[in-house]
Amino acid sequence: MKIINIVPGFGGTFYCGNCLRDSAFTRSLKKTGHEAYTLPLYMPLSTINNYDKDGLPVFYGAVNIYFEQNFRFLRKMPEWLHKFFNSPAILRYAAKKSETTRAKGLEEMTISMLKGAEGNQKDELDRLIDYLKNHEKPDIVHLSNALLMGLAGQIRKELNIPVICSLQDEDVWIDAMSDDYRAKLWGLMCEKGLDIDAFVSVSKFFADKMKDNMCIPDEKLHIVPIGVDPGVYQYSSPIKNPPVIGYLSRMNKANGFELLIDAFIELKKKEGFENVLLKATGGKTNDDDKFLKAQMKKLSKNGFENDIEFINDFRTEKLSSFFEKISVLSVPVLNGEAFGLYQLEALACGVPIVQPDLAAFPEIVEKTKGGDIFSPNTPAALASKFAETLLDNDKLKEYSKNGRKAVETIYNADITTQQMLSIYEQVISNNK
Repeated sequence: MKIINIVPGFGGTFYCGNCLRDSAFTRSLKKTGHEAYTLPLYMPLSTINNYDKDGLPVFYGAVNIYFEQNFRFLRKMPEWLHKFFNSPAILRYAAKKSETTRAKGLEEMTISMLKGAEGNQKDELDRLIDYLKNHEKPDIVHLSNALLMGLAGQIRKELNIPVICSLQDEDVWIDAMSDDYRAKLWGLMCEKGLDIDAFVSVSKFFADKMKDNMCIPDEKLHIVPIGVDPGVYQYSSPIKNPPVIGYLSRMNKANGFELLIDAFIELKKKEGFENVLLKATGGKTNDDDKFLKAQMKKLSKNGFENDIEFINDFRTEKLSSFFEKISVLSVPVLNGEAFGLYQLEALACGVPIVQPDLAAFPEIVEKTKGGDIFSPNTPAALASKFAETLLDNDKLKEYSKNGRKAVETIYNADITTQQMLSIYEQVISNNK
């Protein structure tokens, strides 16, 4: 089977769990003997070049689609200009700009992309279809998220193949918009969902949520959790002296980094926790600089500026060395997430998780038995849960062993990939 996974590139400037999931999934498919490729949209998957490891070029380049959306005369730009705007240097620059990673200001662009052949980026879609037809004719196309559904109708029409779509955190992008845009987008996504042969949610929580938002019938909706390769992560017991709290995600307000800083300050003021440390990794965009300076100022005011360490290298192959130096991991995302890859990466390394009682977090904690949840999602509640967890060495050991076992037996990429392949086979059979 030949599979093309179409994913949004992010340039590699910060930890993007969804992007890492997509790349790892393609590698897992290849291990099973199938011909699988990752095709990036918007930006490369890294800042090194304009291709992913499979050698596929970037389509719908971020700069090109911006110009096509905002300047009518550039919707039929000459090929030389299109290539210039899609060059590695230009896209590397775009990757550093925060505007490409937040919904505000991109409402009309999001609508246009969902319209597909009727949108302002029709030339981009034609280029993609031509490439798939003449270079990489697949048996099935897998869209990384539902915001890409505008591609599906034309792919099915021109290539006569099924298209399936993953569901993970699309609501975060849409909910950041005004009420008028939200209503319009959910309506458009219900409409475009008719072009999808199967939807695959990463958690039961998100499946239930998106089923209603996107009018998805039961027979089209499946649940396949994220999986990781346990062999990539080295297991070790949680560090105890001194206790170290870890954070792995883009360091911004929405992902709970400020909440974590406030909880850390409160914890250090508790008797017996004066020596606790904090290690944070996951990167940032230019948009986050002012926010991070404010957090450091807060730490300095309390005399804790030397008790935090920022780790700049958050590549998957380097994460084991990060996790072996921490006791627990917490990413207290303000509104929760559909899953959260960082949880599995921590558990694979034997690090317990402490997450808010929001979205899919309780579901993951319950299935893995690898950590605990807290409520409400406030600094005081998180500080109290940290204190409770760090004081109980027996529970830390139990969480550590449970988490690793769950990654090996439930959230193992070999298992989840086979689950996904079963869905592929079903929709291909139905398409004949």
